[in-house]
Amino acid sequence: MRKLLTEFIGTFFLVLTIGLTVTAGSQFAPLAIGMALMVMVYMGGHISGAHYNPAVSLAAVIRGALPAGEYAGYAASQVLGATAAAYLVNVITGLTFAPSPGANVSTTAALLVEILFTFALALVVLNVATSKKTEGNSYYGLAIGMTVMVGALAGGGISGGAFNPAVGIGPTIVNALMGGGSWSSLWLYLVGPLVGGAAAAVVFKQQEA
Repeated sequence: MRKLLTEFIGTFFLVLTIGLTVTAGSQFAPLAIGMALMVMVYMGGHISGAHYNPAVSLAAVIRGALPAGEYAGYAASQVLGATAAAYLVNVITGLTFAPSPGANVSTTAALLVEILFTFALALVVLNVATSKKTEGNSYYGLAIGMTVMVGALAGGGISGGAFNPAVGIGPTIVNALMGGGSWSSLWLYLVGPLVGGAAAAVVFKQQEA
C-alpha cells in the first residue's frame, strides 16, 4: 500500500503542477513541471521507485525492476492521482485542461514525439535509478526531472508533451466530463508513451549486456 500511495501522491503533484501552470499560461510551465517531477522523484524513489507514469512502470517490468503482478496497481494509482489533480485544478481555477497536438501538426508527428521523448525519459530512469552501475547516485531525480523539462520544451508544442499515459488519461477525463472536451487525442498518449517505454527497456538490456 505504501508504494501505491507514493505513486498516487507523486503523480498527483506532477499533474497538479501541469494543470496550474498550463491554465495560467505560464511561460515557465516546462521548468515547473520538470522540477515538480524532480522533487517528487526524490520524495518517493526509495519507496516505490517513483515512476509516476505507466510507461515508465512498463519499462521497469520489462527490465525486471518491477514485478509484473504489481503493474496494474501502479498504473491505477498513477491514473487516479492524475485524475484527482485534474479535478482539483478545476476546483481551484474553474478551468480544465488536457494535452492535445499543436495546430496543423500531423498525427504521425505527434505520435513520434510522444514515442521519442518517452523513450528518452524511460531510458534515463532505467539507467540512473535501476542500474547497479549507478547505484547510490545523488543525481537521479535531477536527471529524470530535466528529461521531462527538455521534452516539454522541445516537443510540447508538437504533441502536447504528455510522455505519460496518466497525464493523458486523468486530465482528458476531467476535461471531457466537466469542460466539454474531446476524447479524440487520448489514444496518442496511450500508444506513444507505452511504445516508447517498452522500446527503452529493450535498449537498456542491450546497454547492460
